[in-house]
Amino acid sequence: MRVHVIQLKKSYYWTFAALVMVGLFWFTGILEYAEIPVSGLAPYYHGDQNVPQMSLTINVDWGEEQIPSMLDILQQKNVKATFFVTGQWVNKFPDLVKQIDQAGHEIGNHGYSHAHPNQLTREEFTQHLKKNEEIIYQLIGKRNTLYAPPYGEYNKNVVQMADQLGYKVIMWSADTIDWQDPSPQLINQRVMRKASNGGIVLMHPKPQTVEALPGMIDQLHAKGYRLVTVSELLSMKSGESDGT
Repeated sequence: MRVHVIQLKKSYYWTFAALVMVGLFWFTGILEYAEIPVSGLAPYYHGDQNVPQMSLTINVDWGEEQIPSMLDILQQKNVKATFFVTGQWVNKFPDLVKQIDQAGHEIGNHGYSHAHPNQLTREEFTQHLKKNEEIIYQLIGKRNTLYAPPYGEYNKNVVQMADQLGYKVIMWSADTIDWQDPSPQLINQRVMRKASNGGIVLMHPKPQTVEALPGMIDQLHAKGYRLVTVSELLSMKSGESDGT
């Protein structure tokens, strides 16, 4: 019996290793927005992917000077958005929060402060959510169970604790990355590149975002997307009627 032994030259090892690395980069690129369940629970990156509608979300812990312009544009375009606000910001600018609510937009929970959720104990996380919930309720008389974690940060414990407090963790499928001060054109390119049924767009109250917003809305409408609040988006996903 002959035994054949295959020996690879050292250069072949490097070639093989390079191919493996390329494959990993390709695979992880596909998983960029993969939803990985967390002990049976998962954050929401989008709504029903069979329905041509999307949500515009604005996370607010600063940028109050841009809010009136954003509200004007949303009113002109007849679009309702979801504003995720911190409790500390609400305390500083209650009149702006009332304006957002009175304009028919949704106000979600961004935590009491812009803390790192993964670093909070259970007691601290409960305060993080419930303290802000009470501040918003005392101001506008409404409760909302949508939570956008600061920094987009979450782990298994965060998702579980939020669920136990009755909250859904909201992420996004299209990130403007507007906090890096990109041009309005680049903001719109990022949104349109990721536009999809059930998509959630993440924005902040930045001057470039305000400038980009009218064109963004027009382009999304032109592609046939209906723009709704996150609650509407998720009620469609769960099969509940949104009343329209």
